[in-house]
Amino acid sequence: MNAPTKPVAAEVAGAVPVKSQGLVADLGGHLPALDGVRGLAVTMVLVFHFVGQMLPTNWIERAIVGVTKYGLLGVDLFFVLSGFLITGLLYEARDKPHYLRNFYVRRVLRIFPLYYGVLMLVFFVAPLIPPLQGPTLDSLLDRQAWAWLYGVNVYLAGHEEWSFSYLNHFWSLSVEEHFYLVWPFVVLLLARRPRALIAVCVAISLGAMLARVIGIAMGVSWWTTVVLTPFKLDGLALGAFLAVLVRRPGGLGWLVRALPRVAIVAAGGVVATFVWTVLVSRHGLELVASIRAALFQILLACLLAWVLIAPQSAVTWRFFRNRTLVFLGTYSYGLYVYHHFISYYFAANRTEQELANWLGSHGLAVALQATVGISISVAVAYLSYELFERRFLDLKRRFQAGSN
Repeated sequence: MNAPTKPVAAEVAGAVPVKSQGLVADLGGHLPALDGVRGLAVTMVLVFHFVGQMLPTNWIERAIVGVTKYGLLGVDLFFVLSGFLITGLLYEARDKPHYLRNFYVRRVLRIFPLYYGVLMLVFFVAPLIPPLQGPTLDSLLDRQAWAWLYGVNVYLAGHEEWSFSYLNHFWSLSVEEHFYLVWPFVVLLLARRPRALIAVCVAISLGAMLARVIGIAMGVSWWTTVVLTPFKLDGLALGAFLAVLVRRPGGLGWLVRALPRVAIVAAGGVVATFVWTVLVSRHGLELVASIRAALFQILLACLLAWVLIAPQSAVTWRFFRNRTLVFLGTYSYGLYVYHHFISYYFAANRTEQELANWLGSHGLAVALQATVGISISVAVAYLSYELFERRFLDLKRRFQAGSN
């Protein structure tokens, strides 16, 4: 969930023009729409946590919760995009000097200052503030090693509940960090054989999807299949697959031809899972959900693919380049990290119910609370980026691909 330090042109491996071979307009070197994709992903997560976590009081609110709970797919969209961006960067830098050094130093400068800065606030500063003291903070202090070592997802899988309170959302950051640790070596090993790299991406993606389905069928904990890294590699691998494919001769043309069919089949499969659970059987919901999750991953990859190949006249092209989404995408890392402290407090204390008593409307209370919570999150993320994170991001230019 990492916001770019500048427009995507300089960060995405797609900074190298990708030719459409006449099938679609030349993508060129600048792909600002990817900021918009990131903005959409973080918006989905914000809606899920600030609206989808409410306790519904009528059928309208139940319907809203039923829809907004799929905002959690924003995390999966982050994974797909991260796989695309990171693999593109690595693939383009495969023959450059200091390949590993530059990659890891740039990742550290982007990720660690905010991540560990927040942990220091939580574990060193918060305990000194009386209003923040209490059992919730004490429980975080007792298990803080998991957060310092990027193991929140492992802890959640072992305890089979959202048991990390204000830091529950760090599970996805753990998954991405595990991916960053290993994937550069895979790309370095196979970059000279792009067909093999593509095959590995497909194999990993299908393997993760099948692992979830088979795991659930064999009685593996639902929590394990939802948060543990090996079960969450499909989105990252699909993004990696797209990154290599669009750089292969004829790859973009193949993508243009295959995309509609793949999207239709995946969408049909998603519809079929809902028809099954509504009209046929409610048994084995976790198994059906694991199949549906795999199909959603494919659809999210299709969305990214369409953004890459959409002509400038398409609504998609304009939608993902609108200023609001690009703005949110630019600050999405901080937004993701900070917002959950607010949304978790709201949900844990059911503040919307108190607000509803004052306003006389539960729906209005949820809307007002979400607006305030999101606004504060955006403000904090903006200030964090401009006043703190940027100091480290400016150092990244010293470790560009090919620098000594």
